[in-house]
This record gives sequence, C-alpha cells and structure tokens, in this order.
Amino acid sequence: MRSLFTILYICLLAVSCKSDKKQDAVDNVKEELSIAQKIANAHGFENWKNVTEVQFTFKVDRDTIKGNGRSWTWLPKKDSVYMQAGVQNIKYSRKSSDSIPLNVDRAFINDKYWLLVPFQLVWDSGATLSEPKKAKAPISNNEMDMITILYPSEGGYTPGDAYDIYYDKDYMIKEWTFRKGNTPEPSLSNTFENYEDFNGIKIAIDHKKDNGSWNLNFTDVNVLTEN
Repeated sequence: MRSLFTILYICLLAVSCKSDKKQDAVDNVKEELSIAQKIANAHGFENWKNVTEVQFTFKVDRDTIKGNGRSWTWLPKKDSVYMQAGVQNIKYSRKSSDSIPLNVDRAFINDKYWLLVPFQLVWDSGATLSEPKKAKAPISNNEMDMITILYPSEGGYTPGDAYDIYYDKDYMIKEWTFRKGNTPEPSLSNTFENYEDFNGIKIAIDHKKDNGSWNLNFTDVNVLTEN
C-alpha cells in the first residue's frame, strides 16, 4: 500500500512540474513581446485577423484649402485594391505583379502606411527596428519613448528611409518624424491625434504639423470584419 501511495505521489509531482513548466512557457511568451508587437497590439492588431475590408480617403488640408483626396477600398485577405481619385477609377490585385500600376500602387502603399503605421512595424520584417529610448517628441516637446524603423537601402518604395516613432506609456503612437534616406535632419514631423475605434482597430484620423495649418487626415474610414 505504501508503495502505491509513493507511485501516485511521484505521478502527481510529475504532472505538477509539467503544468508549472507549461505556465512558465506561457509567461515567457508574454514577456518576450517586442516593442513593435506591443505598439501594434495597443492599436488593435489582435483584431486584424478578422478584417475583410478597409475603406478610407487620404487627404491633405493646407490652411483653408481642403484636399480632394484619394479614396481606397482594400481587401487584405485577397490583397486586391480599388482606387477612386477625381475621374480616375482603378482596380488591381497586388498578387499579380503584371497587373500592378506602379504609380497607383506607390500611392496606395504610402496612404496605407499612414493609416496603419502601428501594424507596419510588425508587417515590415525586412526593416530594422532600434532599441527603445527616451527622447523629446518633435512637436509637443514632451519626453516620450521612441523607436526607429529603418528600411533597407535597396528595394521597395522607401529605400533607406527612417521613421522615429514616439509613443506613450500605453504604447499609443503620439508623434513621428520621417527622415528621408536616414538623414539626421527631419524631413517631416507630425502628430497622431483624434484616434477612433473601427471594430477594434484604432486609427489616428489627424496628423498635423507643429503650426497646425497642415493636416494629413482620413475621412470615410470603415473597417469591415468577418464577425
């Protein structure tokens, strides 16, 4: 009888150890999330798997002049794109290289990048991400955490360009600086404001310069999901 109890005790101990190891593995996965993943998740990246369609209009307003904008419909699971700008109406598939109109696709990549910057930090695996550090944000002059994403010198539409991303304690992006060709001096700095939630995807609607008279913004935003 004592031998039976001993065997049962050893079995229970082994199961307990395995359970503890499994929990430790789960905890380690949570701890190992990169800064890019934390920023993406703060903006709703975990809901992206349910997204079937994204609609938005990209506009730039200067002083009292309102931009006409480019309107996009993107089906990410199919990677098909529809653009409407003035009298121009173009539909193409990004999976078929022969059908891609490069000037339109360049505009789409640019506009989508502004819309979904937090997710690009995860998607753009070929880019290099710096370690986070404390830095003074370019417009508010507030001290924030900052991470830099640097693109390879060859390939893509932004070879060698760098973006300094400033984010708060909740990993929400508040400002950024674009540096063309990774030059030390900023080419453009903007805010990320007026966040709205679209089926769990958080998007900054307004991106203003320091004087407030220039605003790159999004209208007609709609995010459709499977559920």
